[in-house]
Amino acid sequence: MSPCLRRLPAFLSSLLTALLGALIAAVPMAALAGVAPSLPTSMTAASPVAPGPREAANLTAELVAMNRWATPGSTAVVALRQQIAPGWHTYWRNPGDSGGPTSLNWTLPSGVTASDIIWPLPERQNLGPLLNYGYSGEVWLPVLIAIPAAAPPGRTLRIQARADLFVCSDELCIPVSLDLALDLPVAEGTAPEALPHGPRITRVLAGAPRPGPLEARLTRAGETLTLSVAGGPLAGAKAVWFYPFVQGALDHAASQPAVAGPQGLSLTLKPGRRFDPAVPLEGVLATDAGAWQIRAEPGPALAGSAGGPALRPQETATVPPASPGLILKATLFALLGGLILNLMPCVFPVLAMKAAALAGGTHAPAEARRDGLAYTLGVLVSFLALAGALLALRAGGEAIGWGFQLQVPAVTATLALVMLAVGLNLSGLYRSGSGLQALGGRVRGGGAFLTGVLAVIVAAPCTAPFMAFALGAALTLPAVAALAVFAALGIGFALPFLAVSLSPALLRRLPRPGPWMLNLQRLLALPMYATALWLAWVFSRQSALAGVGLLALAALALTVALVLWGRRQTLDPPGTDRSVPLAAPLVAALSALVLTGLAARIAPPQVEAAALDARAWSPAAVEAALAAGRPVLVNLTADWCVTCKFNEATALETAPVRAALDRTGAAYLVGDWTRRDAAIAAELERHSRSGVPLYLVHTPGRTEPELLPQLLTPAIVARALDRAAADASSAR
Repeated sequence: MSPCLRRLPAFLSSLLTALLGALIAAVPMAALAGVAPSLPTSMTAASPVAPGPREAANLTAELVAMNRWATPGSTAVVALRQQIAPGWHTYWRNPGDSGGPTSLNWTLPSGVTASDIIWPLPERQNLGPLLNYGYSGEVWLPVLIAIPAAAPPGRTLRIQARADLFVCSDELCIPVSLDLALDLPVAEGTAPEALPHGPRITRVLAGAPRPGPLEARLTRAGETLTLSVAGGPLAGAKAVWFYPFVQGALDHAASQPAVAGPQGLSLTLKPGRRFDPAVPLEGVLATDAGAWQIRAEPGPALAGSAGGPALRPQETATVPPASPGLILKATLFALLGGLILNLMPCVFPVLAMKAAALAGGTHAPAEARRDGLAYTLGVLVSFLALAGALLALRAGGEAIGWGFQLQVPAVTATLALVMLAVGLNLSGLYRSGSGLQALGGRVRGGGAFLTGVLAVIVAAPCTAPFMAFALGAALTLPAVAALAVFAALGIGFALPFLAVSLSPALLRRLPRPGPWMLNLQRLLALPMYATALWLAWVFSRQSALAGVGLLALAALALTVALVLWGRRQTLDPPGTDRSVPLAAPLVAALSALVLTGLAARIAPPQVEAAALDARAWSPAAVEAALAAGRPVLVNLTADWCVTCKFNEATALETAPVRAALDRTGAAYLVGDWTRRDAAIAAELERHSRSGVPLYLVHTPGRTEPELLPQLLTPAIVARALDRAAADASSAR
């Protein structure tokens, strides 16, 4: 290998490292504060729990009683009081498009029982395209406590509960667990209200939605639902809004046009992803005349529920749209993530191609600048095209994330053939604008643009540090802001190549063009073939053996087509050899296309995860392991995710991790996202991730898991498992 060729990897590595260090050093640390994924906040007091308020992130909570004492055989009222910091909120029983409801797990004296929470009417909280239901400021969530008749007067009952809730702003969401307690005296006689909270709890109970004398019907016409409600209490209502009990039954953010009628009112609703037309729709109908729980059976609209004036929404949103700060942070992290993406394993096959293309412009700064700009344009166009498709599909209700295109077998098979074609081109079997000589000469701008497209295709399965927050935030932002975040990701990805192309001093440090470029072109065919084989392996996990065989035949047909085409290109003049008619490569290429389509239609057999004694991930599998007192290590992965496979080879499937799993008795669950899986997509979204890998360690007795980094080491995994086992043991 020539000295010039040997200098390329070292130069590329030092350049990327220097640019990354300079960019990170230029970012004020204050700008990064508060944007890293938050770990669950847990405050577990010693047993028994002492009464009084408990503080957590942006929240103070306590158990308070409505009355000064409880009477034997009566029903007392105890409320979870939340004091929420400005700019933060908690959630209703149906949180809406994100978040999670508050839950209470009670520890009560013998004979004492607790009801479900009596939910006050929630606020509507807008966050970009999302709509959540929740509470802000000071909130009381009442619960009915049944006191046994045998409770002796003069005794004090220790009421304990663990409150699990989410405390969220428009930028962050923090899961919180608090152990709370209240001493409730037992005495004879009517108890007066306890000050200062008793009167407030009384008002909450008085205004809480209750079943009422209302009749409701739900009528579906295509993608439109009509909720008609009739009953005397609705007379004179001027404002209305319907809050469904089931998350996802309706499109929460959709408007609810409503009209009055002589006997009631009607609302026009939009079904959500979890809408079931065979199940009655239950929820709260809130009006300016009162709020009621209703159950709408499927059927024709009720008579007298329409024909009158339009009604206004019952209340306005209480949380502003996505803040400029969130957009700025997401854009900054996207820029950093795109820059680091150049260092991820999946992009290595393209890095040397970019460097070699630059080497061809060592003494042609103008052409190098044109190449750099064309490459950047190719990267941006590709990232924005992927982003647009992702956002459009998610807007249509699809549960997808970053790298979604490789979940489609037809796309995986096609990309495998594209990489094969690039390798054959670099091997010299035919000529096209993507060869290095072309990149250094006749079609420099077009070749650089296509190199940018190719780089994004190869990089699409990967996620890098900082990308998880950026992409997770982008999918909750308005479309224009989301596209700006993806554009920043593309700029960061293209920045090293662009910086070198615009700097004559850096260009002069590259090796001079020469015959070595042809040798490098042949050498670079090898990683292209390796990438084609990897994509074929991914396809084998998405299809059956017959599909793999058809893809192999398609690859053979494509190779024949390109070799025949290359033969015609070498003739002088081109095409004069009658032994290679033009129809021959065209027929071979068409055969490859047909075979690829047939291969993509074959479904795979159902298999379970097997490595490391793994079992297939599911929410039920997690709950079953936790119920048995076992920590749980979750690996959400995909065969097309190079970072996932790197972590599995270097961290998860190593002796230290195997020993930690045996030592802690942890369950190892693997969720395979190689093909689309709505449950995995929902789990990723719950943890603000747009793609794999995602690594979680669940601890028995805790609501939320610990999130591990996207790049693992055996020590990181082993320490997390040991912490989970120790916490579970101390909790017992």
